[in-house]
Amino acid sequence: AVAEAPPDPDCPGAIVGTCPAMREVYKSIGRVAAQNLPVLITGESGTGKELVARAIYQHGPRARAPYRALNCAAIPESLLESELFGHERGAFTGADRKRIGKFEQCNGGTLFLDEVGDMTETVQAKMLRLLQDQEFERVGGNELVRTDVRLIGATHRDLKAWSAEGKFRPDLYYRLNVVTIHLPPLRDRGDDLSLLVQLFLRRYNIELGREVREVAPEVMNRFRSYPWPGNVRELQSVLQQALLRASGTVLISEFLPNDLLPETQTSAASDTGTRYRPGSTLADLEREAIQQCLLQTGGHRRRAADLLGISTRTLLRKIREYNLEDPLRPAPPASE
Repeated sequence: AVAEAPPDPDCPGAIVGTCPAMREVYKSIGRVAAQNLPVLITGESGTGKELVARAIYQHGPRARAPYRALNCAAIPESLLESELFGHERGAFTGADRKRIGKFEQCNGGTLFLDEVGDMTETVQAKMLRLLQDQEFERVGGNELVRTDVRLIGATHRDLKAWSAEGKFRPDLYYRLNVVTIHLPPLRDRGDDLSLLVQLFLRRYNIELGREVREVAPEVMNRFRSYPWPGNVRELQSVLQQALLRASGTVLISEFLPNDLLPETQTSAASDTGTRYRPGSTLADLEREAIQQCLLQTGGHRRRAADLLGISTRTLLRKIREYNLEDPLRPAPPASE
């Protein structure tokens, strides 16, 4: 459901917020839900792009038809084409039977593809053909398969810039970008932060068996000053951790994870910031930024990727490219 005030805790799929940017999101959902046009949802990681996709689906004419969701960045490149379009038996080593892909599974319904910017060139080409002609071929096959699917894509990337740089097909970008809905980062949503905190407190009190009824003023002040690089998803994680530690009815600062302590933030901003030095190349700065984010997150790669604004798969590739060691892994003994 789409809501402009906190819903009951038993409505986890609701979109919550009253700030002007979120009101524009609601209006956009209302305008496009009844259409069959592709939709591109943009915004930083953790802002709730799949919630918007589900709201479009639930308020549209395909609400009783299948809905599937897939994160393109979470699927290995070698398997993404098969996952989307299916494959024939014997198409590749290990393909011992025919597989029906997401586009066939969703015939008549809606497919939500998160991180569409991470699709390979081959998948992009097949996606363009599908959007143009509503048909495709399974991997290893030559039979044309027709399907009727409403596509909703999402990305945290600037696909317009990527298409100009040759990193994403411009023709596919124009096909996807018929309707764009942008989700604001949590740090720009003003009083929505308080609404979300109260919503998640009620929900996690029930889930975790706690009785926290209010948040201490100093905690809310810390929440308001924190930049929330992981957005709503990070807020949920922080509150879950805090409630697991909590006792009593007031959420005080000692229950917060270390990330929310002022000294941690000061250190992250001043002592581990990426600094420009004369003679530094762009690769040097990128390597240092990745290394420092890994240190800041204690080696948590998914969180480091969120801080950097890239997918986990891209981060892993960069770690290999720059030969970065896991900050939690002991260094090998020095040879004598």
